[in-house]
Amino acid sequence: MIVALPDGDFQFIALDVETANGDSASICQIGIACVKQDGVIQTWSTYIDPQVPFAQFNTNLHGIGPETVRNAPSFSKVWPTLLPLLARHAMIQHSRFDEHAIKAACKSCGLPRARLSWHDSVSIARAAWPELKGNGGHGLANLKKVLDLEFHHHDAGEDARAAAMVVLRAQDVPQGSSVIDALRLKPIQLSWPF
Repeated sequence: MIVALPDGDFQFIALDVETANGDSASICQIGIACVKQDGVIQTWSTYIDPQVPFAQFNTNLHGIGPETVRNAPSFSKVWPTLLPLLARHAMIQHSRFDEHAIKAACKSCGLPRARLSWHDSVSIARAAWPELKGNGGHGLANLKKVLDLEFHHHDAGEDARAAAMVVLRAQDVPQGSSVIDALRLKPIQLSWPF
């Protein structure tokens, strides 16, 4: 059973996935963080049965294994439910991996390729905080320390929320807000132009 999705018109939605093994199509958890016009973040996540073996490296990283996903829905059941919400909003990911994984999972399941409006919070972070280059970088683990973000890394819902927080924090930095404007992500007081 798929838990009800957040409802409403959002400023943007951040998405993150965790995978069972080195194959990007092996999504075993998907999480979204829906950012309301007032900046409030609603998170949603679900485990997904990837229907492939887990690699011990991946399980050690995120703690998800075969027992965790035993009664979870497959990607082919979750994605058609999730897509209508995502298609109406600008999508944020922290690196291009999540977009690649979604496309690979769609291909693997024989689902049509979704055309979503993807944006990368790593690029936004690089513009907002260029001084971090070479000082731990713009990955979520380092941004967690530098921006004093609270989240549990390598949980898809938490990582999606962290990517959303990076974008919201970048709006307060002149360099970051100019990149956000260039991406057509309007400040949270304004609505997304759809």
